Amino acid sequence: MALIMFNKPYGVLCQFSPEPGGPPRLTLADFIDRPGVYPAGRLDMDSEGLLLLTDDGRLQARIADPRYKAPKTYLVQVEGEAGEEQLVALRAGVRLKDGLTLPAEAEAIDPPALWPRDPPVRFRKTVPDCWLSLTIREGKNRQVRRMTAAVGLPTLRLVRWAVGDWTLDGLAPGEWREVG
Repeated sequence: MALIMFNKPYGVLCQFSPEPGGPPRLTLADFIDRPGVYPAGRLDMDSEGLLLLTDDGRLQARIADPRYKAPKTYLVQVEGEAGEEQLVALRAGVRLKDGLTLPAEAEAIDPPALWPRDPPVRFRKTVPDCWLSLTIREGKNRQVRRMTAAVGLPTLRLVRWAVGDWTLDGLAPGEWREVG
């Protein structure tokens, strides 16, 4: 059984082949030369961070399937200053068009020591931003972005830091390593 931790850079498609007829984009194949492994879950093209890949279908389901509620921790740069009311709303669960999210662990954090994003997040002198640590146990489409927007804090940068006990610690963007 193979389990690979990959630090997916911004702008990389979370699949091994490009979209037919689409613009040329980087894919997992540009970074990982390991046949037979597939992503356990997804990260949008405009999100960065930890992606787990495996050749074990059962493990893939345990990681990706919301029924197993594997915690996923994100470091999120948002537009605006997060107040206690917004953090409480995230912790209680947020009503989205497709239903109420499960409660999240949410806290305001100091800006993390991350690699620079390419391209950089647009800086605006007149609009403050802050960082949140957000842990969810489900995986609705673009859930973190929709949750922060629903409480008035649009996401500027989204980095998945951890899935369960696996973290990005020591992995630079575009790097991968096989684990246990």
